[in-house]
Amino acid sequence: MIFHEIKVHYDRQTGEDNPGKVKEVYLVHGAVSFADAENCLLTEIKPFIFGDCEVQNCKRSQYFEVFPNEGGAFWYKARVEMITIDGEKETRKNVPVLVQANTLDDAVFALKQALKSYDCELISIAKSPVVDILNAVQ
Repeated sequence: MIFHEIKVHYDRQTGEDNPGKVKEVYLVHGAVSFADAENCLLTEIKPFIFGDCEVQNCKRSQYFEVFPNEGGAFWYKARVEMITIDGEKETRKNVPVLVQANTLDDAVFALKQALKSYDCELISIAKSPVVDILNAVQ
């Protein structure tokens, strides 16, 4: 799955009375261009912008799979080694995946459950800076 990963800095209401500068990372799926991805993101966060807004970076990112969980508060990025056997030749390929969970332990458990039908091994997992995944195609 190919996404546009966008880093944005903007003024947002962070407390009761004080606006603050936040730096967030979003993924946009289904955008046909960088401009389309940025437009989708800015449309989504427009109600939260309180002052300046600046897109810092926009790049393409690819993930083997994304496992959303509506109850999850954070996104975790994992590196999984996929093992394929073609005849007598064994091939190992590291692929990135995203899983949404509340804690690291929950993310590991959810990932193991989601990938149990694959022949693979979890190499690493860490909290991702991704705040949300948006869909450009409505």
